[in-house]
Amino acid sequence: MQTITVTLRTSVVLMVIIVVYQLAVTGIAQAIMPNKANGSLIYNDNNEVIGSELIGQTFTDPGYFHGRVSSIEYNGASSGTPNYAPSNPEMLNRTKEAVKAWKLENPDVPMSELPVDLITNSGSGLDPHISIEAAEAQIPRISKITGISADKLKVLVSKHTKSRELGVFGEPAVNVLLLNLDVQKTVKGN
Repeated sequence: MQTITVTLRTSVVLMVIIVVYQLAVTGIAQAIMPNKANGSLIYNDNNEVIGSELIGQTFTDPGYFHGRVSSIEYNGASSGTPNYAPSNPEMLNRTKEAVKAWKLENPDVPMSELPVDLITNSGSGLDPHISIEAAEAQIPRISKITGISADKLKVLVSKHTKSRELGVFGEPAVNVLLLNLDVQKTVKGN
């Protein structure tokens, strides 16, 4: 009987500690960085949520920058992608389709300039970023369709380029959603 009592008391104390800890961390995060604590949401002019800086979206309009391929369609509820070997038939077919779509949309860009991140998944399938090279490879298409000069598009790419974490970790990357929102504003401003 004593063992059961000690076990119950210990369980109750640990549950209280866990709940207090979670409330404290949540409260501190809300006080210090509320935008990040709430998912880094992006709002439009009508104060409606249009996305998150942390989760990619599919852009099919050729007048916008396209992100990475996502085999889960950027569904945050099912993060992760199939871990196919390069020889897997499904992986080969998906890659061939991505290359074919690239050629159709970007006939002026040589295949040698096709960045690999535009035809492959990220590990989570949710990556909102592409490499600087992937963004710059799309500039000729977007410039031709939108009428925005290539120089102006390069400035927008630079504006939305995130540098390495702490100056050493990762690679510089471009947030596609934020970049496309600026493209949209620039087109409307013309």
